[in-house]
Amino acid sequence: MLSEQALLYGNQSSAIRTLFEYGRKRAAVVGKDKICDFSLGNPSVPPPQALFDAFEAVLKADPMDTHGYTSAVGCDELRAALAESMTRRFGMALKPENFFITAGAAAALTACFCALTPDRETEFIALAPYFPEYKVYSETLGAKLRIVPADEVNFQIDFDALERTISKNTRGVVINSPNNPSGVVYTRATLEKLAELLRRKSAEAGHPIFLISDEPYRELTYGGAEVTFVPSVYENTLVCYSWSKCLSMPGDRLGYVLVPEQVTEWKSVFAAVAGASRMIGHVCAPSIVQKAVAKCVDAMPDLTVYARNRNLLLEALPAMGYECAKPDGAFYLFFRSPRGSGNDFSEEAKARDLLLVPAVTFGCPNHLRIAYCVDTAVVERSLPIFKELMEKK
Repeated sequence: MLSEQALLYGNQSSAIRTLFEYGRKRAAVVGKDKICDFSLGNPSVPPPQALFDAFEAVLKADPMDTHGYTSAVGCDELRAALAESMTRRFGMALKPENFFITAGAAAALTACFCALTPDRETEFIALAPYFPEYKVYSETLGAKLRIVPADEVNFQIDFDALERTISKNTRGVVINSPNNPSGVVYTRATLEKLAELLRRKSAEAGHPIFLISDEPYRELTYGGAEVTFVPSVYENTLVCYSWSKCLSMPGDRLGYVLVPEQVTEWKSVFAAVAGASRMIGHVCAPSIVQKAVAKCVDAMPDLTVYARNRNLLLEALPAMGYECAKPDGAFYLFFRSPRGSGNDFSEEAKARDLLLVPAVTFGCPNHLRIAYCVDTAVVERSLPIFKELMEKK
C-alpha cells in the first residue's frame, strides 16, 4: 500500500511547475526566443562576485571540514555571521543560538509548522494571496490551513476576515512580505495592527499565536520601500528565510529559522524546531554552501534588470487597461483577469506562447501572476501580446 496523500502530491504538480514544464517542451518546438515564459520565480541574474569568491576560498580550505558534517543546527561561522549582521541591520540583539540553519525556506517553514502542531485540531492561517505550498507543508503534518480572503484593493490584510478566522485552535498565522505572488509589502501600520490583534487573540486562547514570517524576498525592494523587521513589532515571531533570491542561488538550498529570545519559552520553541527538522529527515544543511555564505551574508546581486522589467510592465499594462497591484518588492506583478477567470485568461495567453500563472491556487481565482525575473527582451516581446489579448475583450 502507498500513502494516498504522498501519491496525490506526486501526481498533482503545482500550477507553476506544470506551466514551466510546458514552456520547456514548447520552447524545444518553436524556439526559446518565441516563448514569453513568466511562470517560475527563478532568478535571472547571476550571484554576486562575493559568492563566487567565497566558494573558491572554501574549496581551497581543509576538504574534511568543507565536505564534512556541520552541527545539525548549522555551522558556527554562519550562525555567528548572521547574528552580527542582523543585530547591526535591525537593532535587535541576536545571538548565534537564535538561528537554526535549514536547506532553504521550505524546510524552515515545514519545521515551524511541525514544531507548532501539538495535535490534529491544530490550525494555521494564511492570508490570500499566499504561496500554495503552505497547504502541503501544514496538512502533511495533520494540521489544517485556513485561508483569509485577499484584500483585493490594497493587498494588505482584511482584518475583519482574519479575526473571524482565528479560533482557539489557531497556532500560527503565516505572512509573506514582500509577497509572492503580489509583490506587495505590508506596511508597518498593517503589521502593528496585526500584532495587536494576535496579542488579544492569544490572551483569549490562553496560548501564544505565532507569526511565521516567510521572508525569501526581504532584500528585493524598489523605490525605497521599507520591509519591517517583524520581530520588532510582534514578540512571538518566527522568521523563515532563504538566500535563494537575495543571492540568486535557489538550487543551493540554504535558509534558516530565527527564534528570537523574546519568543515565549524560546528555548523550548527552538528545541521543537530542531526536533521537527530531525523528524523530517534533516541532518544538516549543505556544508559547503553554509561556509561560503558565512563569508558574504550581506552581499547582493545586481538587481537592475528586475527594476527595469517592473517599470516596463507597470507603465504598459495599466495603460492597456489591466488592473495591477503595485509591487514594491520581490519580482512578481499580480493583475486581475479582464475575462473574470484567471484560468481562462491563462489558457488564452498560453495559446499565444505567453505563459502566465493563474492565481486560483494562490487564493485569488480572478488574478494571474507574472514572474518578471527574466531578460528584458522577454518583457518587450510580451507587450504586444498583452495588448492583443486586452483588445480581444
